[in-house]
Amino acid sequence: QVQLVESGGGLVQAGGSLRLSCAASGRTFSNYDMAWFRQAPGKEREFVAQINWNGGNYSSYADSVKGRFTISTDNAKNTVTLQMNSLKPEDTAVYYCAARPAFTRTYNYWGQGTQVTVSS
Repeated sequence: QVQLVESGGGLVQAGGSLRLSCAASGRTFSNYDMAWFRQAPGKEREFVAQINWNGGNYSSYADSVKGRFTISTDNAKNTVTLQMNSLKPEDTAVYYCAARPAFTRTYNYWGQGTQVTVSS
């Protein structure tokens, strides 16, 4: 059974940094896409970043976080990390880790979420 467990959320001032981690277990993720989504109060869940764990580590980002956030994987630890720099109050949300088999459309495995709050 796939399990995704996020950690690293918290409260930070605008301009600060946080590092989110997602510990993945239950199968081999070498042929999976891994992603971070977020959901702010009263808003729909939105895509933040994704990375392909199969070889090339292709990654992509939402325009709102490009240049500030970096997604990466640690194959030895089965962990996906989201490094968030230059945080803004509008980055405040619950951040979710997600997984899907490569070359499929739907992220069907989700973590429980971790709260990120950025104060102005």
